[in-house]
Amino acid sequence: MPKSYNECFSPSTFLLTGIPQLEEAHLWFSIPFCLLYTVAVVGNCTVLFIVKTEASLHEPMYLFLSMLAVIDLVLSSSTMPKLLSIFWLDDREIGFHVCLLQMFVIHSFATIESGIFLAMAFDRYVAICAPLRHKTILTHRIVAQIGLAATLRGFLYICPLPLLARRYTSFHTNVIAHSYCEHMAVVMLSLFFGGHRSFSDQSF
Repeated sequence: MPKSYNECFSPSTFLLTGIPQLEEAHLWFSIPFCLLYTVAVVGNCTVLFIVKTEASLHEPMYLFLSMLAVIDLVLSSSTMPKLLSIFWLDDREIGFHVCLLQMFVIHSFATIESGIFLAMAFDRYVAICAPLRHKTILTHRIVAQIGLAATLRGFLYICPLPLLARRYTSFHTNVIAHSYCEHMAVVMLSLFFGGHRSFSDQSF
């Protein structure tokens, strides 16, 4: 059961609301979300299969597209199954540590995605400005190193967020008004931010 705002406690689980104030329409919302998730999985898996099996596509641009396909699969699979379970089964509970893991995956892979976009821009820059040296500059080894660097950047940049969120052990409520564990939505439930919000409300 959700706790009242004046109580402070350490929850072992959070409750996701799905789409607030539209709970009665969750079943209808599940149809387009399910279709979009299916298209995303099938489409990205198709891209990965074609790039892997077609030797002529083993070029930097298509390798970076494959990385984006993997990122899209991870991002969609980290949120959509739980979202659909909320819509279909009213399964709103999510463990505290699972919530932190979901938060980390979402934000870290979104950061990795921005790094891959930067790498793709660099690939096009080399292809335009030095077309004859493109294959010697962006070898498969360099592409792999760029992908690894983008991954490390995303993990190291986002890693402090769930670690810091674990320090907030007192919460006013365990209800998250989202369909997934978004970082600021979790942090704003903590006693520290809740206390500031109460103080701010009283001052006005």
